[in-house]
Order: sequence, then C-alpha cells, then structure tokens
Amino acid sequence: MTTVAIFVDIQNVYYTVRETYGRNFDYNKFWARVTANREVIKAVCYAIDRGDQKQREFQNILRAIGFDVKLKPFIQRSDGSAKGDWDVGIALDAMEYAEKADVIVLVSGDGDFDLLVQKIRAKHGKKVEVYGVPQLTAASLINAANEFIGIDRALLLS
Repeated sequence: MTTVAIFVDIQNVYYTVRETYGRNFDYNKFWARVTANREVIKAVCYAIDRGDQKQREFQNILRAIGFDVKLKPFIQRSDGSAKGDWDVGIALDAMEYAEKADVIVLVSGDGDFDLLVQKIRAKHGKKVEVYGVPQLTAASLINAANEFIGIDRALLLS
C-alpha cells in the first residue's frame, strides 16, 4: 500500500478558502480523499494558538480525524503587527518524512514552499501533491509539485 505523509498549513488554508469562497475547509472530506487506499504514516496540522475555546474545539476535531496538531503561540508585537508562522517547522517535518513516505501532501498556497517541494522530489524522488486554492496559490508552488489539486467547493463545509 502507498504510504503518505500530510502537512497542513492551517492559517494559509483558512484565509485563502475564506477569501475565495466565504466558507470553511472540510477536513473530513479532505482526509477521506487524501487517505483513500493509502497508509498514513504522519499527518500534521500546524496552527497558531490564540488560546480561545472555539479554537481548542477545532483542534480536538482535527485530532479526532487523525491529525497531530502542532501549535505556536500567537505573538502580538508592540507596533500592533502579529507574528506566527510554521514555514520552517513544516519544511523540517516534510523533509524528515520524505525519507519514510511514498507521497508527501502539502496543503498550502505559500510560494515559500516551492524550494521544499523541489528538494523532496530531487533528493528523495518522492511524489509531492499540493492542495491549494487555485487563484491564491503561488505559480512557483504549483509548478514545483508533481500534482496540484485545487481546493474547490467539493472540499468545503456545506
């Protein structure tokens, strides 16, 4: 059976799906699609922790589906701007599991990941599938992937 490792950039997915469709991503539908006839060796969602109850409930839903949830604290700077992303953590985890999985699935439209995808393909010879909102996914990331799967209404909550 084909093995798969899944890495989800929650902030990217949340904002791109909301901006484009005005709805939320359906993690259950996504899980069913991406894991069909595959053995999951790792599945991680990366999020910023604001510490509110609604967010904790969402994280528990993700865990019940089968994801590990990695959290970083939300940092509000004195100038009012905010900091918090998981790009380096996602890249490190994806490189680690590229040695172990047949397929790497990245859910993000962030063009910063194009180098990661290219490296996994070149160094490990693994298939990389990228899921993202088509109009908000960097062309460089789409081009780097073996397969780009657009997040459309079929992967949204009703």
